[in-house]
Formats: sequence, C-alpha cells, structure tokens
Amino acid sequence: MNNKFLLRCLVLVMAGFLFATGLQAQSGTVKAEPKWVDGFPVVMIGNWDIKPTFRRRVGANPVWIDEIFKKESTEEQVKKYKDMGATMVMAFFYKGFGLNAEKEEIDATRRLVANCKKYGLKTGAYIGSTLPFETFFAEVPEAKEWVAPDYQGQPVTYGSQTFRKLVYFQHEGYKTYIKRVLKIAVEDIKVDLIHFDNSSVQAIAPVFYHPLAVQHFREFLTKKYTPEQLKQRLGFSDVRYVEPPTYSKSIGILHDPLSQEWTDFRCRQLADYYGEMAQYIRSLNPEVAVECNPHGLDGRNSMWNESVDFARILPHTNYFWTEGEQTGLADNGALLSKIRTFKMARTFDNRVFIKTNDSPLKMAEALAYNREGIGLIGGMEEMDGGNYHTPLPLTQQQKDYIRFFKDHFDYYSGTTNIADVAVLHTFNSMAYNNDRPYQSTFLFEQSLIQGKVPFDVIFDAQLKNIDRYKVLVLANQECLTNEQQELVRSFVRKGGGLVITEHTSLYNAWHQRKENFGLANLIKVKAPDWHDRRTLETILPIPEQRNAIGKGRVVYLPEVIPSVPKPTMVPMAGPYFKLAKNHQQLIDAVQWASGNDLSLQVEGPETVTMELLKQENKNRLLLHLVNYNYEKAPAENLKVSLKIPAGKKVQKLTLLSPDRKTIASNLDFKQEKGMIQFIIPEVKLYELAAIELK
Repeated sequence: MNNKFLLRCLVLVMAGFLFATGLQAQSGTVKAEPKWVDGFPVVMIGNWDIKPTFRRRVGANPVWIDEIFKKESTEEQVKKYKDMGATMVMAFFYKGFGLNAEKEEIDATRRLVANCKKYGLKTGAYIGSTLPFETFFAEVPEAKEWVAPDYQGQPVTYGSQTFRKLVYFQHEGYKTYIKRVLKIAVEDIKVDLIHFDNSSVQAIAPVFYHPLAVQHFREFLTKKYTPEQLKQRLGFSDVRYVEPPTYSKSIGILHDPLSQEWTDFRCRQLADYYGEMAQYIRSLNPEVAVECNPHGLDGRNSMWNESVDFARILPHTNYFWTEGEQTGLADNGALLSKIRTFKMARTFDNRVFIKTNDSPLKMAEALAYNREGIGLIGGMEEMDGGNYHTPLPLTQQQKDYIRFFKDHFDYYSGTTNIADVAVLHTFNSMAYNNDRPYQSTFLFEQSLIQGKVPFDVIFDAQLKNIDRYKVLVLANQECLTNEQQELVRSFVRKGGGLVITEHTSLYNAWHQRKENFGLANLIKVKAPDWHDRRTLETILPIPEQRNAIGKGRVVYLPEVIPSVPKPTMVPMAGPYFKLAKNHQQLIDAVQWASGNDLSLQVEGPETVTMELLKQENKNRLLLHLVNYNYEKAPAENLKVSLKIPAGKKVQKLTLLSPDRKTIASNLDFKQEKGMIQFIIPEVKLYELAAIELK
C-alpha cells in the first residue's frame, strides 16, 4: 500500500467517526468541500423531468416530447446552454423507476455529461427519492418491504402521483440500492454534483409508521435516555410497546412528550441518511459536491411536518434547493423574500439553488444574498406551460443580469457577511410550537431586513460562538436548556447586547413550564401566572425594560405586535410578514443593546433591503441593495453611513448595476471617525456599492 492510499483510508475512517458521533451535524465541524465549489459561478440549466419514462407515466404531454428529450443530450443543445451563459447543467439521471427501466435515459445522461465537459460545463445528477413501484418491483421484488404501509387507509405516495410510493429511507436494502445508483453517477458517468430531490417529501410523518421505523424509534429512545430519564419523560421506562403518535399536519403547541421525541427522531433519521450518503459519495470521489432539496425558512414547521431540521441536514451538503418562499410584495405591502434562507445557507457554509428565470427580482435577490450563484435560468423541467418547440427564452433584462454576474464575478467570489446581530432559532422552540415562536422570530427578522440592520440567522450549535456579534435576539424562544441560558449570560457578561421578547426561557427543553424565566436575572421581570396547557401564556402588561448588566445591555420587550396576526396552526408566510406594529421599537431596542454601535445605517424606503459583505483578501467592502418596489418606482438618494475596519481608509467608491450600461466610478464620499458617508443616487432594482480600502 502506498502513502496516498493509507492517507485516503485514514480520511475515510475519520469521516466515519465524525458521522457516527454526530459531530458534523451538531458542532459546526468543517465539512468536505470540492475545490471547484469555492469561486464557481452557478448559472444553471435544469432538465430532469424531461425523462420519457416519467413523462409517459405522468401524462399530459405534447406528441413531440420524445423529440425534445433526444435533443437534450446533443452537442448542439449543450452549445445553446453555453451561449446562454450557463455554467452548470442539472441532468436527468435517475427518477426511481429502476436502473434497468431507466437504462436508455442513463445512457443519454452519459452523453449529455460528456458534451457538457467538452464545453466546460459542470454537471449534476438528479436522483429522486420516490419509488415508481410498477417498474421497480419487477426489477427488485424485495423492495416491497421498503415501502411505507398505508396510512389512514391510503397508500403513502408523492401527492396525486400515486404511482410514486414513498419508502422508509433508512431500510438497509433501499440504502444499498441508492449507493449503486450513486456509484454509477460518480464513477461511471463522472458528474460533478449529486442532486437529491424530494427531501421535503421523503420523510413526511406517515413514512415512519413503517415497522422498521417503529423499531428504530424504540431504539432511539433507549439510547437517548436512561431508564430513570425515560420514566421522568414518559412516565415509564419500558418502551418495547411504544408506537408512533397520531400525526396531524396542523398543530399549534406540541404538548405530547412522545410526539416531541418522535419529531426529534424523525429529524435525526433524515439528517443521518444524508450524512451517510454524503460520506459515501465523498469516499468515491471527494470532488463531487452534495446537494438536496429541503426548501428553506418559509414559515412552516418543517421539523414536525417533513422531518427537516436544517441545522442537522445542511452540515452535510454544499448546496441545497429551495422552492417554497415567495419573492415580491404582497397585496397588503408585506415584503416577501428568500433572505432568511440565504442567510441560513451562509451559516452552514452552503449555497442555494433557486429558480430565477421567471422574475428579474429573483435574480437581483440572488445577486445580493446568495453565494456565487444566480440560480436556474431555464430548462425543460417546466412542463406545464410555454412553447416546447422554442424552450429557454430569456428576456433582454435576464440576459443583462446573467452577463453582469459573470462579467463582475470578482465582486461575488470569496465573500463573507458582516453581521452585528444574530437571531436564534432553537430546535425545541421552533419544533414544539408552531405559533408564537414563528410569528415573533420571523417578524423580528422582518424588521431587521426592512430596517437594513446586518444580521445572521443562527441555530443551537452556533450559540457557542456568538462573541462575534454585538447583539443576540431571542424572539419568543421559549425552550432554552440550562447550558444555553448560561451561554447567553456569559455573552452579556462579556459586554454583549441582548434583546428578549415575550416568553423566552420560560420553558425547558421538553416544553415544560418553569416557575419563572430562566433568564430572569438578566431581564428583571417576573413571569406571568401559570395556566393549564390549554390556555396561551399571558402577554405581560408592562412597558419595555432596559437593563445594564455589567458590561452588557439587556432589553425585554413584552411583545412583538403583529400588524396581521397569524392564525394558529398555519405557516408564518405571505401577508403575515407585514411589518410589526412596533417595528421601530424593535429596531431601537437592537440599536440600544449594541451600544449605539451598529456597522451600517441606510436611509431609504422600507421596500429596499441590503446585504453587507467583505472580501478580506481583496481589501473590499460590498453593499448590495435590492428595491422590491421596482415595478412602481426607483428608490432615490439613499444616504449611507458605514463603519470602516480599524486602520483602514477608503481608496475608491464604485457603483455597479445591470440596470444601466455604465459603471459609476470614483464617487464622492466623506470619511471621518472611522465611518464613510455617501449617497446612492438611484436604485432601480439592484445596485452594488464597492468600497475599496487601503
């Protein structure tokens, strides 16, 4: 054995150890990343649903659909993609009908990938998670054991496409088969990326009524708790006869302890599945990127409904898809965006795949908030409209944005975000209460978005590294562990600012009510009287409280007051994003908690948002601005005041935008007391201010 082989074996052993202990998912351990990912501009074409096997079975196709598929893998078509500005093609590969049933299409994928390589395009291989059983059972009869049993008298399928059954993905037989599929994609076809689709569907709750899942749930409980802890948790220690609780898609507060544990179990199973698949892919070729499709922070309780805990899944991936969040202005003026999801992606060192070919605003949003990617600019996956003879039309504006992104990619690579504020999403708060934690947390974030305050979205593991922030926001994060409470206290003792709302820290990790706030020594407020579990907690009828605690500053706000209250058991989305009635109070609280020391102030309309980034190796600050009201009016004369890093001076200020043909260089600015002040004359849709330092 040579040294390289021994080194590779050691790497694989260590990766397996990290996976087994959960360190990759829980402690922020740096994950493997192919060398090409960092600094690669993603401009994507996708065509996974053009596969004849799928199109014929799903129906509603034009008679010329087969001819279109034949063209998709040709050199002529790939050249068109290249001419459009594409850098990546997400290829049809494996839909789940079976390797034999899809052999001709897999061969076509091989030709497509070869042609893409000829033109310098990266390729991803689509892998579905459903089981079209009519062909698959003929190929693998034992797969009947993988399928989720009927739930409430109905088969567990992919929506109305009843030929696509769902399986218990942790069945060893299923995982072994998927690894066969992965091996072909990685070693035979030699793709650059694996795209796992349907991540928000494959682990819906009914899947976990599979007998093996029930067995795994019982094992999970015995490994997580001692017999004494189980008795405290459930009232008994023998879990041999425990069955999964009844599932209801709409919930308010999740009181049942078994339902809480089942949620944690389901999230762990899905994350462990992707961890195992990612480890296997990287053992075959560490230069293959891993991506899945769990959607994003769209206001749903994804932990309860889909077993999707982003904090556990995303440490395994390099990219992920989101298709859920809307972008634009609602009828009531609420600003809708994917900003939270983009921020979450940065927290977990991911990049986001999104569809942008239907909206210039989505392209602008991607330029401002995504990392090194403008998204999906076209493809034959759109089978429900359009002229199939002339696919992939791009408007001139879209072409301008794609060209701008590629021509000025130097401004989009190697960036890190600047954030004064961290908004915490704890698993136990967000998984066990579908209502006030979502309303308060998302509305507080909405105020930071529209108030143009630099912030990050963080999760449980990141709480251990919050010293980089000036302010921590806990917006009705009810369930805090003793360890989390001590981390918050330590942050304040060191001089950090803290903003707490409503019932933060009033519950433990099991959503059990405490006699008083766990952080009562910081907020100096007594908890409301206890009611039985059927009654919502009282909002304290007191004014805002501000306290200086040692070097730190603490603000308690009795309520984030919604302009449009979210009804119970519905997602926090759409019109409910209208700015809180006490929006300015939220911003003022953050400002005071920071010691009036925020990095940025932008005076402009609330429909203009910003993202502040830095490129340390290029000695550059970048301020991105997006006008969500662009269809009605440009934003004019925005006043900017921005903190400059210590010891630095501004050398040059440049404004760039795909909305105009010229670049505004050497703009006037004023620099004093560590700040730069300047005016941006106009933001039509998207503007980038580049500040060169020396």
